Amino acid sequence: MILIKQGRLINPKTKRDEVVDIVIKEDKIYKIGNFEQTDEYEYIIDARGLVISPGLIDVHVHFRDPGFTYKEDILTGANSAQKGGFTTVVCMANTNPIVDNEETLNYIKEKSKLADINVLQAAAITKGFNGKELVDMKKLKEAGVLGFTDDGLPIMNSKLIMDAMVIAKELDVVLSFHEEDPNLVENPGINEGEVSKKLGIEGAISVAEDVMVARDCMLALKTGAKINIQHISSKVAIDMVRLAKSLGANIYAEASPHHFSLTEKDVLKFGTNAKMNPPLRTEEDRNKIIEALKDDTIEIIATDHAPHSQDEKDREFVNAPSGIIGLETSLALGITNLVKKGHISIMKLLEKMTIKPAELYNLDSGNIQEGSLADLVIFNMDEEWVVKDFASKATNSPFIGETLHGKVKYTICNGKVVYKDEN
Repeated sequence: MILIKQGRLINPKTKRDEVVDIVIKEDKIYKIGNFEQTDEYEYIIDARGLVISPGLIDVHVHFRDPGFTYKEDILTGANSAQKGGFTTVVCMANTNPIVDNEETLNYIKEKSKLADINVLQAAAITKGFNGKELVDMKKLKEAGVLGFTDDGLPIMNSKLIMDAMVIAKELDVVLSFHEEDPNLVENPGINEGEVSKKLGIEGAISVAEDVMVARDCMLALKTGAKINIQHISSKVAIDMVRLAKSLGANIYAEASPHHFSLTEKDVLKFGTNAKMNPPLRTEEDRNKIIEALKDDTIEIIATDHAPHSQDEKDREFVNAPSGIIGLETSLALGITNLVKKGHISIMKLLEKMTIKPAELYNLDSGNIQEGSLADLVIFNMDEEWVVKDFASKATNSPFIGETLHGKVKYTICNGKVVYKDEN
């Protein structure tokens, strides 16, 4: 058994916030209360001054396995996640081959059994990401898929999207959408604006996101399907989501830490390590994201962890791939840029990183109570640390060298300590 002594338990599902002891037996939370240290415990964690939270859940990661394992693989991705305090992640389908069939899904499921955390999988909405023909959603759900997304590519066929939503509603699964109309994007990864003009690059105008979000919000309203607007970045798109929710649509939205932490001006400082889809936008957009996190228009924080090799990121800006890694900095960026600056409470931050992601995918996790699975993260909210030495294979992060608040000390998944901070 494991005894965690005198930690500040913050459980967003029940709004519990108090100093307690927690006993873990096998893979479950056995008891919560006050207990003496005895020889019956194999492991005792002194959590005085630390926060105990449900294990973090990330609904948007790219582990590049199969097909691109020089960037990341399921096991290194899992190591990166557990160092960041995550006990559950949902991988996107843009692997090679694409996850639109049971064979590829089964490969991922088998390899994921070797990971120390829960590595779950979303499948493609359309076969081969071609945007023309739906996958067999019922069959793939029965095989273990949690939801569907063509993340990385928008789906332009509105009738196809509506058909997918009707099926998703029947199956009670979520559809997640990457919202950028490619016809309105000259060069992806950089906002069309002040900085792109300075660099002489035609970029991605924000209306490319707005029109797609508006369409999918209205289709969700019509069908009643549950959808997720991925990595929202535009102030107008946020207003679209807010309007659709007020009309009764079952819509979730996620924000990535880089979109509430950085702006297009950071491209000048970090170069290709600040290139991502959708791009970093203006300070006004960033502030609108923060406001939407405060009023719960945006319920979820998700990293869009997107590893690339150094050689790939060292290319000329327009030729470099979009995306940054984010699992090891996500919690600290939330604490540093949202909690410490007074935008949201630590309770609300953890809600957006635990119970709300669990709710999106109908997961029985994100909660701490007697009898629940022992998936926990223990962290020091006030400890400062410098970003370096990633567990990921990749290092494509604009936050290297930054001093952040909030250090993960332990990650516990299924009752086992899978990460311990040795520094």
